[in-house]
Parts: sequence; C-alpha cells; structure tokens
Amino acid sequence: MAGFVLSSLSLSHFRSHRALRLALDGRPVALFGPNGAGKTNILEAVSLLSPGRGLRRAETGDLARRPEALGWKIAAEVAAPRGAHEVETWAEPGEPRQVRIDGKPATQTALGHLLRMVWLVPAMDRLWLEGAEARRRFLDRIALSFFPDHAEAALGYEKAMRERNRMLKDEVTDSRWYGAVERQMAEAGAVIIGNREAAVARLREAQDGAATAFPRADLALKGPDGGPPLSGDLSAALSEGRRRDMAAGRTLTGPHRDDMDALYAEKGLPAAQCSTGEQKALLLSLILANARALASDLGAAPILLLDEVAAHLDPGRRAALYDEIVALGAQAFLTGTEAGLFDSLGQRAQAFTVAEEGGQSRIIPA
Repeated sequence: MAGFVLSSLSLSHFRSHRALRLALDGRPVALFGPNGAGKTNILEAVSLLSPGRGLRRAETGDLARRPEALGWKIAAEVAAPRGAHEVETWAEPGEPRQVRIDGKPATQTALGHLLRMVWLVPAMDRLWLEGAEARRRFLDRIALSFFPDHAEAALGYEKAMRERNRMLKDEVTDSRWYGAVERQMAEAGAVIIGNREAAVARLREAQDGAATAFPRADLALKGPDGGPPLSGDLSAALSEGRRRDMAAGRTLTGPHRDDMDALYAEKGLPAAQCSTGEQKALLLSLILANARALASDLGAAPILLLDEVAAHLDPGRRAALYDEIVALGAQAFLTGTEAGLFDSLGQRAQAFTVAEEGGQSRIIPA
C-alpha cells in the first residue's frame, strides 16, 4: 500500500538549519547523529506541513535560525492519493505563519486535507503520568488526523470560551451577553466530543485482530469528575453553571476539561501503573493503530514522525516496529543517536547522518 510521501524537503533558516534539501524516495528515513545536531528540527519542520504549531508547539517567531532571525521557510513536494502538490509554509520576522499550496495562498486547515501525519516524541513518554491537558492534546492530534476540520472546531471553541471567561472575570450578570457565546461553545464542543469519540472507536477497531508485537491499549474518555464526558446540551450546562464559574473565574464545564484513560488490556493494568517500557509500547500501539486506521480509510498510510523512537525498546520490539512501518507502506521519519539502532531496517530505509559544524546543522547520506 502506498502512503502519503514527501519526495523532497527544503529548509531555509529553520532552527539550526541554514539550508537543507533532501531528495526522498518514499522509504522510511533514518536520521542519526549526536544530541543537538538538528535531527528533531527536521521532524519539526515536517510536522509544520500539517495544521497547528508542530510537534514542539513552538511559537512562530521561535523557529527562525539564530542569530540571523531572518524568518524561516519550509518547502516540500508531496505525493498524495489525489495527486502531487507543492507545499510551502513560512514566516517573516514578526509576522504570522503563511501557507501556499501549488503557488496559491492557503489555510492551515487545507494542509490537513492534503497530508495526514501522526507523531510520537519523547515528551509524550510521561503522557499517562502527567495532567489531563497533555492527554487531550494527544487525543486531539489523533482526531485531527481523521477529521481535518477538528482544528477549526477547537479554535472556535477556545475563542468563544475566552470571551466567556472574560465576562465571568468581569462579573457580567446579564444572561443576554452569555447566550450567543455559550451557543458557539456548545456547537463547537459537540463537534469536538463527537470527533474524539469517533477517533477512539477507530483506534479500537484498528487494534482488534491486529498481529503486532505491541500491546493493545484500551482507551476510555472521561469527564473531570471521573465519570463519562458530558453528553447532551452543553449550552444548558453552561447556563446552569454560570454562578459557580463566576466564583472560579473560568469555565468549569466542557470538553476542555475532559480526560482519557488507557488500560494495558492483556494485563488489565492502567497505563499509569505500567513500567516505562510498557508505557512506551502502549503509545506506539496507539500510533500504529492510528496509522492503520488512516490507511484503511484513505487507502494511503500517513507520514509517521518518530523522534528517538528506539528509547525503551529492546532490539526485538524495535525490529518489529520497523517491520510494521514497512508493511504499512508508511514514510516514517525516525531519529536516533547511533546508526546501529536502525540496522534491522537495512536497505528498506534511506539513512542520513546529521551533524553540527560551525553553529549549523549539516546532513550527509549514509
């Protein structure tokens, strides 16, 4: 099965890369070199070919190479099921990020319709031990991979909630001021909740019967009180909770308070109680399930961004991961500190050494 593929990637003044151009052939891409050489910066650049702030959630101004601070640019040639496209995204100093597809201005949401990708980075390794916000972001990235318009619903919800929170802090009591904002939150919130539930259902289906070396992770959505997420009329719940919310100075009801649990199904053990290696394996299980589900839905595997993926994986499970990536037909970008971490990929991958010299990154075909 063919997947979404970058056939070329160019960076200009992006992070540690003054200039970079890669010619790619669709195979997985193994990037190895010492810490700080600029490997993750390449994955971050690829992630910015999708909606949002990328895998590091960086501000636009922080992406420009220092000390020049001239702005930055990412360009790629993309092969997708519906044809080939040229994609560019960039930002001038002090200006918002811009997008162009096939030479025409485009929105970030359009990137979500053009390319599908999922990622796993070391910061996610503590996902099951941290607060609910990180798990919501993780789930929303998965939902976005299935439903490109999820980002618009999330932005609309956040904008309306900020306005409601401002009124709460100002102790506005006139219900007429709240009505329109709460309806907007309810409409966008229903989309968010529906997308999250559908994404979890697709992950469950993709794990059912899959022959894989990675454990099944059973997911469950829950509200802030530990019960199921709010269902029904969010607008009414917001209206009823105004007095309580005003005392708190913020909105206490809605999908922005929801959480997600995971269970190591075979052991019946909550993810938070699993070993570090088991937690990593559960995350990889979800990422692979996400990729399988997308490949089934779209007829093309998504691009995978797996930063320092070999950490906490023994050689057998590492080889199994690579076999699954190749079987999916996915173009995966993988990083590691040593070439030996990718030995079991062999000629099934393109390999590059990433090094740092004179304050800038350089890349050499291995």
